Amino acid sequence: MVAYWPYFAILALIVALFLIERRYPAAVTRVEENILAVLLAAITIISFSQVVARYGFNSGWSGALELTRILFAWMILFGMGYGIKQGLHLGVDAAIRLFPKRLFRGAALFGAFTVILYAAILLSADWLSIFGAQTKGGAVFYWTRFFNAGIGLDDLRYPEWIQHTFGTQERVQRWIAYLILPIGLALLGFRSLQAIVQIWRGERELIIAGHEAEDLVADNKNILRD
Repeated sequence: MVAYWPYFAILALIVALFLIERRYPAAVTRVEENILAVLLAAITIISFSQVVARYGFNSGWSGALELTRILFAWMILFGMGYGIKQGLHLGVDAAIRLFPKRLFRGAALFGAFTVILYAAILLSADWLSIFGAQTKGGAVFYWTRFFNAGIGLDDLRYPEWIQHTFGTQERVQRWIAYLILPIGLALLGFRSLQAIVQIWRGERELIIAGHEAEDLVADNKNILRD
């Protein structure tokens, strides 16, 4: 039986984010940046402490490697949508910038649309059966299976006081770690939809706007001139 409640939960999350961001755009951006900063700081602290513990005291935490992998995945999947929002993704646009203005705009809209399509397919591929494709599954299906099964992670365990206080199982459930899969893809699709609207209104040129070579030349133009 197909569970539809995760889709409604994701939709409610996106709608809530849209409404809050319309009223407090700067606050939402700060929250996103703080989340990414906390994830990066946690990865760094855990990794550094493990190096010190292992080589300095011949000890360590068995769940550290699994936790850092999960945090790294959270940072990437959450950062995808933030990168679209801020125009941080690198891209090659040398060819399409030779196009006439209308054709360039069409290519920009198509590029943003393909990202939405990519996010939608990874979120759930079941809808492709409408077009005759023999596909099913996706992030929501994958996450729902772990949520229903309650399977734990390999090495990451709850502290004993949490187990005794709340009566939880020993190992942290996989659905908690994998929750970022549907959320991250939903945010990627939402930010790409916003980018389409901005491109259509002329508020931005492309879904990508990070050009390291151009930035490097701009930052060092005085040196090159000398």
